[in-house]
Amino acid sequence: MAFVLDTAALPASERVEAVHTAMMYASAPCHVIHERPGEPVHARMEVWDLGDTNIFTCRSSGLRLLRTARLARQDTMPVISLAVQQQGHGRLDQHGHQRVTPPGELLGVDLSGAYDYSWSGDGAAGCVQIPLDQLDLPHDTIREALTGLHTSPLYRLVTAHVAGLSRDRARITADPSAPAVAAATVDLVRALLASSARTERHTRRALAETLLTRIRAYVRHHLTDPGLTPSRIAAAHNISLRQLYKLCARDGLSLEQWIIDERLRGARHDLLHPGHRHRPVAAIAHSWGFRDATHFIRRFKSRYGLTPTQLRRAPTDARHPL
Repeated sequence: MAFVLDTAALPASERVEAVHTAMMYASAPCHVIHERPGEPVHARMEVWDLGDTNIFTCRSSGLRLLRTARLARQDTMPVISLAVQQQGHGRLDQHGHQRVTPPGELLGVDLSGAYDYSWSGDGAAGCVQIPLDQLDLPHDTIREALTGLHTSPLYRLVTAHVAGLSRDRARITADPSAPAVAAATVDLVRALLASSARTERHTRRALAETLLTRIRAYVRHHLTDPGLTPSRIAAAHNISLRQLYKLCARDGLSLEQWIIDERLRGARHDLLHPGHRHRPVAAIAHSWGFRDATHFIRRFKSRYGLTPTQLRRAPTDARHPL
């Protein structure tokens, strides 16, 4: 279920108040200051529930979100936000630290504290918002980590994960696997924070507990690469191939089969997407890491009961479920 505000459907005179009200629901209470209040304001906000977390996306004309110390004292539910800037440069001033975040980079915000966040001109960002009690880390450790996320070796992995959640929010939250995705997201964020804070005890424990989660996230991020192999996965995580298979077996996971299943899911989505209806089956197969179209078709029929061409032609109620 999603909450959506699109000011395009509102008269210009009602938009400023609508954006302020929506921000109170979507994130932490704050003052919403528009860059050019005399000109037409536009914004689209979406909030999608993902387990005990949520995905929040915002695209708007220039704005500033000012959360004062007084507002922060009134809030009793500590939450952090990890946001990937999608358009414009995000500017954050919090706890004595200033940062400018260009598109494609990750920004951490302690929503329970005071902060000043803004972008100029049209901007956009997508974030995951997580209550602190889900992270099993001291608040001081989290606060310290948020200022140095880019120093962690997990920075790019988590950035790609948050960007993917924001991009595919509707499909991910509607999928039966959404609770598992929520749990994996919390695990990844906890490992990132522990690593960024450089507190050895927390880092060692978080990295050990989230190794398989990080491996899964790495694989999903590289599914379209035909060169993705177990040896490459093991090397990326500084473990032996034997350790990788042992870790997967402990969780009842057949690594190669899981990779194939995930690629088939991605290919199935593209085959049914209106924007890909004119792409040849072989091109879609190749884009999801299948080198041989015949092998792909055989695997696809075994998984879904229809060939890719039959799936495209089948009525909706005859299509095999995911």
